[in-house]
Amino acid sequence: MSIPSIASPWPAVLTWRAHSAPRMESVRVQVSGNRIKAAGRIIGGQCPEHPAFSASYDLVTDEAGVTRRLSLRTALATGERQMSISRDEEGVWMVEAGTTHLRSGFAGAKDVDVVLSPFFNALPIRRYGMQHESEDIQVPVVYVNLPDLAVQEASLTYSSGADGIHVLSPVSSSSITVDADGFVLDYPGLAERI
Repeated sequence: MSIPSIASPWPAVLTWRAHSAPRMESVRVQVSGNRIKAAGRIIGGQCPEHPAFSASYDLVTDEAGVTRRLSLRTALATGERQMSISRDEEGVWMVEAGTTHLRSGFAGAKDVDVVLSPFFNALPIRRYGMQHESEDIQVPVVYVNLPDLAVQEASLTYSSGADGIHVLSPVSSSSITVDADGFVLDYPGLAERI
């Protein structure tokens, strides 16, 4: 279900509060056509789901809305980590984390999805126009776990219709609502925009 956007005009700051965990995400988003540039932060207090952590990210997509580069930094009581993920013109991803370098096609992924973040769902939703028309799509992604920054190949399933957009991910299944620009308003079990 698409609800009129409260985030236009761009740039805008979008903020979400977790439903049942001590966690928030806030991101400054610049939109130009399908191109997105975003700088965000996720803050989580210690709970059964995760230790206390802070994660910040910078994302740039190309003019088609395909992820070009994502930089992530996390801070926990035990230390800090950082990671850079980029995609070249041939669709090959390079993941760099300290001394670890990984090159992969990630099953043709065009998006990165970060667990615990409602923001990253906007990437495939916007690219496929799911906020405006019914679609059923399988989306391969580079899946990043927080707070440890573990990376894996994953596939998300999006099914949109009059009652919202159903998302099936490796960690949850939920029907979400988005605004007219394709950004999440409510992701039951994860977070709601405030």
